[in-house]
Amino acid sequence: MGAGASDETLVLTAVLQDLEYPAKVAASVEKIGYANLDFRRSTVKRLLTAVTLCLVFTAGALAQLADDTPATKEDVQRYFEVMRVHDMMNQMIDAMAKPMHQMVHDMYTKDQDKLPPDFEERMNKVMDGMFKDMPWDQMISAMIPAYQKHLTKGDLDAIIAFYSTPSGQKLRREMPVMTAESMQAMMPIMEDYMQKVQGRIQEQAMAMVKKSEKTQNQEVKN
Repeated sequence: MGAGASDETLVLTAVLQDLEYPAKVAASVEKIGYANLDFRRSTVKRLLTAVTLCLVFTAGALAQLADDTPATKEDVQRYFEVMRVHDMMNQMIDAMAKPMHQMVHDMYTKDQDKLPPDFEERMNKVMDGMFKDMPWDQMISAMIPAYQKHLTKGDLDAIIAFYSTPSGQKLRREMPVMTAESMQAMMPIMEDYMQKVQGRIQEQAMAMVKKSEKTQNQEVKN
């Protein structure tokens, strides 16, 4: 690997190596330097952020203090059941799959002369397989203590009552798609900002390198 390879490039190279691509292919990909090729981390972060936002928003919006009794594990599980968390996650994956596949396609189209012909197919398989094999049950169980900490039994009873109504169920059904569409709309703004931040960091890093080199040269002369 080259000393100047970005973290995202290193990850993509590792993915290609995992898929038994030749070393020369991995080396050519290293030169591309995309800022958004860390699929296994950035894609998961987007999905989990979206799912978490859905659940936190829908829970927090209706929280009441009718009963201060601490929420039990079973109370939280009842909330997850009425929210159909598994279905919500599947909806979120479906909603995000199309734009993520489009991102892969755009990357391939832009640098197809530097990438193998089956790059797009391989990367989509990696991404789809990642979602399919995600340990959803373990992840959902890991969320329970946070809900017990911040919501009471009364809060969850009120939330469950609302989401048991037709309006509540409609909000539940539409929330994953609304969240995914909102994130898709925000993504260009976030990416533009991150590029600016990355540019500033690079400028500062180069300035520090030049200053360090200047200091070293002066020490050598002395």
